[in-house]
Order: sequence, then C-alpha cells, then structure tokens
Amino acid sequence: MRYSIFSLVRNALNYHQDWPKAWRSPDPKPEYDAIIIGGGGHGLATAYYLAKEHGITNVAVLEKGWLGGGNTGRNTTIVRSNYELNGNALFYEKSMQLWEDLSQDLNYNVMFSQRGVLNLMHTDGAVDAAQRRGNALRLNGIDSEWWSPDMIKARVPMMEVKNDGHFPVMGGLMQPRAGTARHDAVAWGFARGADMRGVDIIQNCEVTGIDTENGRVTGVQTTRGAIRAKKIGIAVAGHSSHVAGMAGLRLPIESHVLQAMVSEPLKPCLDTVITSGVAHMYISQSDKGELVFGGDLDFYNSYAQRGNFPRIEHVVASILYLFPAFSRLRLMRSWGGIMDMSMDGSPIIGKTPIEGLYLIGGWCYGGLTATPGSGWVFAHTMAQDRLHELNELFTLDRFHQGYVIDERGAGPTPGAH
Repeated sequence: MRYSIFSLVRNALNYHQDWPKAWRSPDPKPEYDAIIIGGGGHGLATAYYLAKEHGITNVAVLEKGWLGGGNTGRNTTIVRSNYELNGNALFYEKSMQLWEDLSQDLNYNVMFSQRGVLNLMHTDGAVDAAQRRGNALRLNGIDSEWWSPDMIKARVPMMEVKNDGHFPVMGGLMQPRAGTARHDAVAWGFARGADMRGVDIIQNCEVTGIDTENGRVTGVQTTRGAIRAKKIGIAVAGHSSHVAGMAGLRLPIESHVLQAMVSEPLKPCLDTVITSGVAHMYISQSDKGELVFGGDLDFYNSYAQRGNFPRIEHVVASILYLFPAFSRLRLMRSWGGIMDMSMDGSPIIGKTPIEGLYLIGGWCYGGLTATPGSGWVFAHTMAQDRLHELNELFTLDRFHQGYVIDERGAGPTPGAH
C-alpha cells in the first residue's frame, strides 16, 4: 500500500496539511515519445497501459482543463458488457474483466459495484429481441439472464410491474456482473497509476494545432508552447471532430448533449440498475442514497455541457410511471455531458490516414463502460502501430468500406453511458 494506516490517521488529525499530491504537475518537455490529447478516463487509461503493458513511459497527457472536468465527471457510472454483435461484445467483455480487478491493479478503490443491470421490455417484439440478444451474449461467454415479471417484482418491489398502460413490464434482460463505478475515482486511479510510472499529466494545456509533415505527425501546438512527438493519440470524446479537424480530418461523428440528474438522498431502496429503452430512462441509487437517472439525447448538436428542461420533464415522468413512490422526492441537480455519436453506434479505435496519428472516440452510450478496455487496446495500437484483434473492426475506414457495426438498437440502452 502506498499509504499506511498510520499515515492516514496522522493526516486526518492534522487536517491533511501534509497530504502528498496524488500526481505531479510538471511543465511540458519539448519532446515525448507519445502524446495523448485528452485527460479523461480514456486518455489516462491509455497512458497507464502504455507504461504498464508496453514500457513506454516518456508520455504526456495534455488536458485543456482539469482531470474529471469533462465527460468523465458527467456520466451516470454504469458499467456493462451486454452488447449483441461480436465486435462490441468481445471488446466490452474485455473491459468488464479489467473492471473486475481494476481496484487491485491500480491500488485505488474505483468503487466498482456489480449490482446488475436490468433492461426492461414492454412489447412482444422487444421480448423476442432481448431474448435473442441474451442468447448471443451467452454464446460469447457473457452472463445474461431472462427475468419474468414475477422475478422483477421480487427483486425490485418498489417498481410498478403492470400488464397494461403505456409501459407494461413483460420481462427483462439482466446482466448480473454489470453495475456501477465511481467515475471520479476511475480518473484519479488511472492518473495516479500513470504518474507513478513516469507519465507527465499536464493540466490547463489546450491543444490548438496538430503539426504534420509529409503525411505524418510531428507534434502539437498548445497554449503552453509547441511539443514534439512522433505518436499522438486523440482521446477527447465529444470534441473528437474539433480536434481531428486540426489535422484536416473529417469524422463520421456528431456531438450531442446527454443529460442526467440526481434526487435528494434516501435510504437504500434500489439495489440494481434499471433501464428502459422504450421509456427512454434509466435509474440507479448511489452509495450516498441519491437516485441517479437520465434518458435520451437532447437531439441537437452542441458542445455545451448543459441541457434543457423538457428532457428533464420527460425523464422524470417516465421514472414516476414505473416508480410512483418517488414522486415526493426533490430534484437536487442536473448536468449535461457531450456525447460523440458515431454513425453506427460503435466506437472508433485505431489509426488515421495520417501516420502516427491515432483516434479513439465515437463512444455513443458506452463511454465509461469502455474505459479500461479502450485504454488497453488503444495503448496496444499506439505502441505496436497495429490493431489488436479486439479493435480490428473499429477502424475509421469502415464507414467508407461499408462494414459498419450497427448496434444502435441492440446493445446500448439510451442514456446508459
């Protein structure tokens, strides 16, 4: 352990006056072996695995703001691997396996709680599709269970399991190993782990340009000066199109606002994650007792981390239809994250037409879920300059070739990012 129990007690008694910083704040060097643009979960995970798995430690992570100030701190903490198509299923299952040992690997508690994720079904067609997806999951060795209305009622007694009305609950697909994690702790854990291995994490350093020469990258221009590198990874989620445009690339990605919100805290009453694609809602309860919930995109292009009231009203109405007992709770706060929506609902992880420039993005609803897995395969791609078998389908040119991975209506539940 980095800190002994005695150091914890000592620092608690002196109000943390001598508490050491979790990571350094170095000035940027003139040149690195690799630069990661974006200090969110994916960028930090990539830097961590570059150092840990590939021995590449002369790495800089450039973040225009502060760690956790982007989408990493603006999501709803859901972790799952319940995707139907092979490309996504195997990739997200690798990420799930990394999640299960992540706190031990980082020596940092990311508060991963495998409380299960239950997708509700409300029509006969949805039931057929969900059971087909469950069969596909089991064929890939991924846990999946079909729950009848009686089983759902027994596990979630506060929910109205009705057979009539707008959203009759006709069953649900449960992934027991899925759950939630503390998003801030994920970023902090990867940041500390990367820093301990020599990676420079440079905050308040905005990239303003990407330098190229003869078809390959040579470095970046930043608000803290020019930095040279022969390998550059873009990991900026909702700002992927903007940053890639600095190198002359146009991406098949749109940026949209996705809102979420929390209620005032209450006693434990919901011990799993509930989602409904038809009702466009999802809900879970945090360790602090707050109900965390959200819904679908606001459906207008935006880079603003804020939403609008009609979406909040829609989500709350859907929640109260299934959980009328929550009607007396007060809404404490809401926020918006920027979703980088690819055109087929699957991520882009790989090389670009510019030599030495790599891209990871297009997460749609699977951003936090993919964090350790994305960093693991992206680090491999950057270090080896070739795709790993787990991201060989997630190429940028699949949209040109027509080999899309259309998971928009099968795997992700809207809002469960």
